[in-house]
Amino acid sequence: MPDTAPCPARALPDSFFDRDAQALARDLLGKVIRHRQGNLWLAARIIETEAYYLTDKGSHASLGYTEKRRALFLDGGHIYMYYARGGDSLNFSAHGPGNAVLIKSAYPWVDAISDANSLAQMQLNNPDASGNLRPAERLCAGQTLLCRALGLKVPNWDAKRFDPERLYVEDCGAKISQVIQTTRLGIPHGRDEHLPYRFVDAEYARFCTRNPLRRGQVEGRDFTILKQGS
Repeated sequence: MPDTAPCPARALPDSFFDRDAQALARDLLGKVIRHRQGNLWLAARIIETEAYYLTDKGSHASLGYTEKRRALFLDGGHIYMYYARGGDSLNFSAHGPGNAVLIKSAYPWVDAISDANSLAQMQLNNPDASGNLRPAERLCAGQTLLCRALGLKVPNWDAKRFDPERLYVEDCGAKISQVIQTTRLGIPHGRDEHLPYRFVDAEYARFCTRNPLRRGQVEGRDFTILKQGS
């Protein structure tokens, strides 16, 4: 079932994003993305992120400035979107040129603003390969699935700022007790694939792109568990 909680309006200011990419990646866990589609506010709670730096060989910014990568070099709080494996991917710029956070996966959020009708629209946006409705817990279990469910498209949002009337990130008061820190996914060999820049809300680990707590993974070798406030 989707996560449900009362959620007063607490949209994050641009200053929230204008800080170190790893700190931002960790603190975005539990925050709620809202995107307006027609009269509905589609929403999902962030459960998995990855941090990227200009100096990191796995980052797009490390390949140099281009007009397409412009958002990565703008102030914290700009939206950077690109195509990955035929789908759209969502990133937020952080402090410092070339630094950003990839929103890797999320979990549907239902409240008074984003109700059951919003969830139903997200399911219509993101059917499975057979055209059937996906279970709510799998709707946003990956960076392209997330964008598809929320209706986020590269041409509409790349290099834009947040818009409280259309797209924003909100602090809904969700508490994170444990964060899993591990290596990022899909980084080619020799491009700093060893860096532990992936962060997962431990409570939702089984719903993220790849569960870091799956069988065979060993704490201290494959991942670290960070306590809240550590």
